[in-house]
Amino acid sequence: MTVAEQLPPAVETAELVTAAKPAPRQAQGVFRAVLDALARPGTTTRLPVAPTGPVPAALLPLLALADLGTGFCVLEQDGTGGTGGTGRWSEVVAVATNAPAVPLAEARLVAAVRPVAPDEIRRLRRGSAEAPEDGALLFLPVSALDGGPRKWRLSGPGVPGDLVVAPDGLPDGFVEARAEAVAGFPAGIDLLLTAPDGRLLGLPRSTAVVEEEN
Repeated sequence: MTVAEQLPPAVETAELVTAAKPAPRQAQGVFRAVLDALARPGTTTRLPVAPTGPVPAALLPLLALADLGTGFCVLEQDGTGGTGGTGRWSEVVAVATNAPAVPLAEARLVAAVRPVAPDEIRRLRRGSAEAPEDGALLFLPVSALDGGPRKWRLSGPGVPGDLVVAPDGLPDGFVEARAEAVAGFPAGIDLLLTAPDGRLLGLPRSTAVVEEEN
């Protein structure tokens, strides 16, 4: 069962918009936490306020960063294959931020409230060598940032030494799909893994991820 499916039927969209809309100070704190997580890949950071209420943790960075000029997509169980613009959370984000909902392949900001398939990672917008800033930033929910069945060895700019992490709750084929999405560096995608308790782990496109043998 997805986060979106767990919502009580009595929770109206207007109530969700009220719960989702961050105060300016909170939005600034979330923005700083996102920047910190991406600047220090593999190092756990935390949202300034623990997630509470019906809004999934992976949506909080999207709500803080989205604006009128930034197309977004929410991957949810909306029956469209994740093309954006038709699900309940997509409606909530659009109303709360005034940002436009767009198809997955066009979105600069993407948040998931359900498991993400490797093919969806491959479809994310990558920008170009001339405009790497056009690559997508994906906020991806995980069960936990440690204790997972697979260990990843990280290296690259901002990584403290040779770091090993083991997030839990990602699909088979995730590492391979991400490797394809960042192969054209400086074009590529950036990822922010988000745990239910508000802890964050950044994986910018400059970070090399190697899955260790069990």
